[in-house]
Order: sequence, then structure tokens, then C-alpha cells
Amino acid sequence: MFLENTITRGRRMGWIEVICGSMFSGKTEELIRRLRRAEFARLKVEIFKPGLDIRYSESEVVSHDDSAIRSTPVNHSSQILLLASDVEVVGIDEAQFFDEGLPEVCNQLANMGIRVIVAGLDMDYQGRPFGPMPNLLAIAEFVTKVHAICVETGNLAQYSYRHTEGDSLVHLGEKESYVPLSREAFNRAMEDRKSRQNPGKTSKS
Repeated sequence: MFLENTITRGRRMGWIEVICGSMFSGKTEELIRRLRRAEFARLKVEIFKPGLDIRYSESEVVSHDDSAIRSTPVNHSSQILLLASDVEVVGIDEAQFFDEGLPEVCNQLANMGIRVIVAGLDMDYQGRPFGPMPNLLAIAEFVTKVHAICVETGNLAQYSYRHTEGDSLVHLGEKESYVPLSREAFNRAMEDRKSRQNPGKTSKS
């Protein structure tokens, strides 16, 4: 279990925390909770999100339950280094949409004595590792995997299934586009999609 630490005054200790899981699993809520606690402790906090994510707000990180915290949208991970000077805690939401340089940026921040808290989808809509998330998971001191509830089985869900058409990897959407599914339900849904896309194909007996 993750034990929440605070920075000891006078001694800068940096580390990386990653919160991952499917859509609707509470990643952003947990990110906001940790950042609020840091602010309550009167630590200097900066929050960043990818510039393309303006579903709820251009200047805030907003969770599915409408919790919100101010943030700065950036278009490239290198901008975070420029904007995160003289802070003690950095929060990063929707990390999967950032470029592959994000893990190195997080490493540099942690090496500077900054606590880095990152939230993002660990898998894309096809169940594959998403963007820079695998490398972030590898270098993090603390990893928290949260789960949604499968809309088909009621079991824990770790997949974000896209039920709208299209094969673009980046497709911002909510419940009109995605549902959380368990492994069993996700595999069944993917097989059904293949059957619809290739109606003339029959499985070999």
C-alpha cells in the first residue's frame, strides 16, 4: 500500500508516484486528493496537463466527479521543467497523452528534490501499453493501480473499451465513447468488433 509522505523541511527528497488504471477508475480524483493534501501542508504545488485536453476546462484538472484543481496546460513535456522551478510538488494528469520525453522530465524533477505525482491510463483502447506510461511505471518509487467497475460483469475493470468507431489512438471522450470492462468482457467485446469488421470471415474449426 502506498504510504503518503511529505517533504521534510530543509531536506529536499524527490520521488515519483504513478496513479494508473482504466477510465472511470478514480485516477484524477486520487491525484487531486494528494495535491490538495500537499497544498494543505503549505507546500508549493504546480499541476500540469496536456494542452489537448480541454474536455472540462482549459485551466483546471477536472475529475469525473467534478472535483477540480487549477492547472497549466502544456504542449510538450520539456515545458514542465521550465515552469516547475521553485516548487516542492508537481502533479501531472493524463500522462498518456504526453510525448516520450515525460519520464526523463519526471526523473529530472525528482533528482531536483521534487515530489512528482503522475496520473494516466496505463493501456489504450486496444489494451496496449499507452504512450510514456510503461517507462513511468518502471522508474516510479510508488505505483497505485486503481480500478473501475465493469459495466458488463460487475467485476473490477482495468480496460477502457471504445464503443465508437475509429482507430485514432488519441480520442478524447467520456461515457459516450468509452466503457470500463474486465478482462473477460474486454476480450469478448474485441472479438465481437473483429466479427463486425470482417463479416465474411469465419473462424477455422
